[in-house]
Parts: sequence; C-alpha cells; structure tokens
Amino acid sequence: MTGKFELAYEVFLKSHMDSKSKDREELLSVNHGYEEMQFLKNVWWPLFGNLDHLYPEYEVRDWSGKGHFADFAYLPGHLKFLIEIKDNAYERVANREDYADGLNRELFLQASGYRVISLAYDDVEQRPELCKYLLQMLLIRYQPGLHSTDRPLFAEMEMIRLALNSPLPICSQNVAEHFNTDHQTAIRMLQSLCQTGWLRPLCTKASEGIHYYEMIRGKDEMMDEAVLNRRVEALYTKTNLPVTQRAPEGICN
Repeated sequence: MTGKFELAYEVFLKSHMDSKSKDREELLSVNHGYEEMQFLKNVWWPLFGNLDHLYPEYEVRDWSGKGHFADFAYLPGHLKFLIEIKDNAYERVANREDYADGLNRELFLQASGYRVISLAYDDVEQRPELCKYLLQMLLIRYQPGLHSTDRPLFAEMEMIRLALNSPLPICSQNVAEHFNTDHQTAIRMLQSLCQTGWLRPLCTKASEGIHYYEMIRGKDEMMDEAVLNRRVEALYTKTNLPVTQRAPEGICN
C-alpha cells in the first residue's frame, strides 16, 4: 500500500503544482509539508484508496475578505469540507487575538456552507484509527448513492450516534421514530448492536421484558482497547468495508 500511496501522492502534488501559477507552486512547496502528507498516508488513503476531490492549501476568505489557506478542501460534487491538521505547538504560541480569529473564521465558514474538520496532528501520527473512524462516521452521512454494502454500516453508526447523544437509555420507539421504520425492525437493529457489543439491554423493575438499551462503556468511562477492537471489527465485518486493525481509543469517553 505504501508504494501505491507514494506514487499517487507524487502525481497528486505535481498535478496541483502544474495547474497553478508560480505563486501557487511556491505556496505548496512551503506550506504543504510532512504533517499534511502524514494525514493523507495514515488516515485518508487507508479509508478511500485515492486522493480524488482533494485540494491542498485551498484558499477561503473570512467575513472581512481576508484570505486563509485550509490544509485541504474535499469537494465531491456539491459537498464542501475543509480539513485542518492542528499542530499543538501552534496552539501554544498563538496569542488570544489569533485564537479568537481562528474560532470566528471557523464559525463563519460553517455558516457559509463548509463543514470544517479539525484533527490534531498527534492523533494523525499516533492514533490514526481514531481519526479514520470518526472521519468515516461523518463523511458517510453525506456521501450520495451509498452502495448496498455501505448501508448496514451507515445504519449502525447512526444508531451509535443516537445512543451517544441521548441523555437516557434508548428504546425501540426512539429508533423507530429516528429511522422512520416499524417497531420490529427497530428491535432487530437494537439487538444487532447488542450482538456486536455496543449496546446492552436493560430490564425495567415492573417487568422482566427488555424495554431500554444503553451504551456499554469501559472502566472509568473509558473503553477498553481490546473490547472496542472486537466491537469495531464485528461492526465492519457485516459489510465489505475494511476492518479496523487497531481499536480507536476514546470513542465513548
């Protein structure tokens, strides 16, 4: 895979340098470096196997017309994503005004129709599986024309999202309303996530029947790595998508 990535990356970078002005070529040479390449190598390439619809050092403008270069833009069709790889060293030296401007710019871009994805470089380098899992969890919601093999993964990721965002255990009625489906289908979906280890059933005091389901969390609210690895593998093997090789730590913090 490494050889294929390096070849694809060389073609990718050269195409963006050749198609732009001399200033653009200089900008890519200076600003597009090791951290951005590591994101593509560790996170993007294993997920998608290509660099299609990606634009490095993509210029956007804030509310005042001031230009800013995002590390990447991902522009498949009408969708607009900006990807920023955050260096912890920069965050430490940024002054209060720059920090505030960065937050305001991100909010403005969100309001302008972009989805801004910020990843810490430490995670890109040390915990790429977590980045891959969360990135796919986001992008799969927006990709048009999902293949049939993607649909089970999409549904179960959406179920996990529903359970994580609920302050209380969820029930079949919550699932049926969320997916606009019938009661029996909702129960089968809940049972499927129980089988893969994401949910556990709860019995009410008044009855021994199962009415609610809650997320399974690890000791001290942290997911045990070995347990989570088995859960993610069970989830992915229901589809033809690649199985995660390492547990993405911290999903259920």
